[in-house]
Amino acid sequence: MPNQTQVPTGVSAPAVNGADPARDALLARSEARGEGAWMRGFREQAWAAAKAMPWPSLTDEAWRRTRLTGLDPDNFSYGPTHEGPVGEEELSPLLQDELHEMESAATLIFEDGLMHYRVGVAALEEQGIIFKPLDLAVQEHEDFLREHFMTRVVPVETDVFTALHGALWDSGTLIHVPRNTRVELPLQIINWQGEGQAGHHHTLVVAEEGAEVTVVDSLLGARRGLQNSVVEIVQAPGSQVRYMNLQDLDTSAWNLMHGRAHLNRDADLRWIQVSWGSMLTKAFLDLVLQGPGGHAELLGIYFPTGRQHIDHQTLQLHEAPHCFSDLLFNGALKDRARSVYMGSIRVAPEAQQTDAFQRNGNLLLDSRSRADSIPGLEIEANDVRCTHAATAAQVEDEYVFYLMARGLSRPQAERLIVQGFFQAVLERVPVESVVHKLEQVIERKIGG
Repeated sequence: MPNQTQVPTGVSAPAVNGADPARDALLARSEARGEGAWMRGFREQAWAAAKAMPWPSLTDEAWRRTRLTGLDPDNFSYGPTHEGPVGEEELSPLLQDELHEMESAATLIFEDGLMHYRVGVAALEEQGIIFKPLDLAVQEHEDFLREHFMTRVVPVETDVFTALHGALWDSGTLIHVPRNTRVELPLQIINWQGEGQAGHHHTLVVAEEGAEVTVVDSLLGARRGLQNSVVEIVQAPGSQVRYMNLQDLDTSAWNLMHGRAHLNRDADLRWIQVSWGSMLTKAFLDLVLQGPGGHAELLGIYFPTGRQHIDHQTLQLHEAPHCFSDLLFNGALKDRARSVYMGSIRVAPEAQQTDAFQRNGNLLLDSRSRADSIPGLEIEANDVRCTHAATAAQVEDEYVFYLMARGLSRPQAERLIVQGFFQAVLERVPVESVVHKLEQVIERKIGG
């Protein structure tokens, strides 16, 4: 069994006499992974940046409503707990179920930072499509990664968590679709994390001019663990990307995420963010429309229960004229759960003829749950159409009673109401098997 490293970070531990055992450990791990001098240097620089950055505080506007009390990166284990890759029959029943839910898909499965299984990749390579684990891409496509990996889209220095990610990333996928190439099947990434593990999962999607691709990125497991992920999407002119991030981590997990997409002229993006799991989620999601004619949709659904805390912070940044962006985040809350949504539409002076919409809706299934919604506009152009709205309301008893009077139980009635509430997002999910999976989780959440 591969060795695990118990304390690879030392973020909170001062160096003694200039020594930094944690840095030495991550560099040794990088060398053991077969990474070259460039990536080892990249990790070392990211580590130095993380050490120099402050931890978020309640005086930071982005963190005023989400506390990280009790989070210590030094409390988690790092490194694979198994050998890989394996055959399908050696996958756990849970991962086999995940695999079979999308039969028609090319798939990569990771466990604790190690690529564990893959299927359907060879046919893609014949078309010149790159769909491979990031650690392999580091060895085979170094020049390409030097240009795109945590440079312009989500730079290492964004905050302390992106810096830590740059130093400690483990599992990850590079997806590169050549010019005018259409990927017929969805590309599926499944990342499973074991108990007490820290993971830093990275997804990099680069779609060249006229390319089309659909990506389904699933995060699972991490009981009493930490997931600190980064998603970068780069779209050349006329490209089309459908990206789904399905977060269903254990409800004892910490989940931190930075996701950002850069869209060039006439690019088309639909990003669907699903937040079911984790004890605490803080997700930053940005759309940057850099070329005229760009079209972007950012859609989200979340359903915290128990004492879950889900916090999304979004940015629709319009830098070019004649672009469209549409954001819709709908969430249902049960028990003592809490959600936070903070969103901003920013329009640069040169981004005339902008159409931008932002809506956050919250359905409270319990009087003890709480939803905070803070939408905002920052407009510097004078020929635009920008609107935002936020709602939070409890389920009307008369609706429940109406359905119960027709033979439904209360959970069945609530499920219908919640599914109807989520339908505006579900009907825009482009993969039918994903819709079915989301409907099943809604039933599980209501029944739980």
